[in-house]
Amino acid sequence: MSPEKTGRWPLIGGVVAAITASLCCIGPLVLVMLGIGGSWIANLSALEPFRPYFLGAAVIFLFFAWKKIYRAPAEACAPGSLCAMPQTNRVYKLLFWMAAVLIGLAIASPYLAPLFY
Repeated sequence: MSPEKTGRWPLIGGVVAAITASLCCIGPLVLVMLGIGGSWIANLSALEPFRPYFLGAAVIFLFFAWKKIYRAPAEACAPGSLCAMPQTNRVYKLLFWMAAVLIGLAIASPYLAPLFY
């Protein structure tokens, strides 16, 4: 695989892990705040036992994404390649911080959820 394609995997993994980590806690909270209710929402809490594993994977992927985005040597990018383009770096940094916010919300959601009920 080319270096441009392998550089995306930590970022993609971080986003996916952040979303899965927040499903059990933030998902029902968002649905209730939108006025969607019902007994089936209780089934969303079935993922709660796996929450520490999802959060751990999210933090690990986020670390690798940070390392790839902010600590990658500039010499590793060939001129004219995808990683040498400033627009690509801005998009990667934006996605990185969006994933970091999602992971932060997933970590803080058990403590913030009682404030909304």
